[in-house]
Order: sequence, then C-alpha cells, then structure tokens
Amino acid sequence: MKVQKIHHVAYRCRDAKETVDWYRKHLDMDLVLAIAEDRVPSTKAPDPYMHLFLDAGGGNVLAFFELPNSPEMGRDPNTPEWVQHIALQVESVEVLEQTKAKLESEGIEVVGVTDHAIFKSIYFFDPNGHRLELAANTATPDMLQRLDAVKHEMIEEWSRTKRAPRQAAWLHEREFDAAAAN
Repeated sequence: MKVQKIHHVAYRCRDAKETVDWYRKHLDMDLVLAIAEDRVPSTKAPDPYMHLFLDAGGGNVLAFFELPNSPEMGRDPNTPEWVQHIALQVESVEVLEQTKAKLESEGIEVVGVTDHAIFKSIYFFDPNGHRLELAANTATPDMLQRLDAVKHEMIEEWSRTKRAPRQAAWLHEREFDAAAAN
C-alpha cells in the first residue's frame, strides 16, 4: 500500500465560525464542508463537536474541530512554539510579500520574510494560536538535486550523533557569507 495524498489535517479551534471567517478573510480559503455530531463516530462517546473543512488549494484540506465540552485549548509545553506549525504554499515571493503587507495592515504580527534558500516564508498566528507559515519556493533544480543526493546520509548521521550534519550546510552558509561582507 502506498498513500495517495493527505486527505485532511485536523486541528482544534476555539470557535468554528471565527476560524472559518478568519481563514476566508486572510488566506482566501473557502469552507468546503461542515459536519456536526453529538457523539464521536469512532468511539460513540457523547461529545458534541463541529468539524469544519477548508480548501487549502490543490486538493488539500485543512480541518478544525470545535469541542465545546472539552477543557480550554493548550499547547505542548515541551515543544518550542516555532516547531508546531501549518505550512501553506503560495505561488511566488511577490504574493508572499503582498500577503505579509495585508496581514500587517490588519494588525497581525508577521515574522519574516525568512530566506530558507530553497524557499522564502513568513510566520504568524491564527486566532486559535496555531502558528502558520506561508512559503514560496525559490529552489533551482540543481539545489533540489544536491539535497536529494544527501538526504539518507544526513538522516543516518543525525541518528548517530544528534548533531546537524554538514552535507547541506551550503543552504545557509551563503547568508552568513553575505552578513560577513556587510
């Protein structure tokens, strides 16, 4: 068996309507489907929920659950805030920069534009506290080929040492070289 694609990825939200409205307004994501039940289908536990599905483009779906009878949402306190995030692709760096300006004009704090060498991205939070990343690809075919050639070797080295392997250090060395030149 080989997975065909991600059907949907689901997160929790504080308020279903607020979430739908926010994603529509700021990221132009349409509501695809809403399902509400009084019992969990898999366990039959009595736990009402609203499950909403948003169009993330290209057949991808981002879903949320509002759970009114559960304790207030929280984060994993042992994981840094920057680690857990939802990354969405946009068509170009220009669109990324325009979206950053739009979000900031709406009072949303944005980090970036961050240059990751193979893509550029911005980071911000939705009203539920989920960190979002918008990314625009900038990789050349040569860059992708170089990364592909060392991916297994890097995983093996990391597994043994728990230290950053250097096979793809060229990705970020150029930013340090540029900073040193200034």
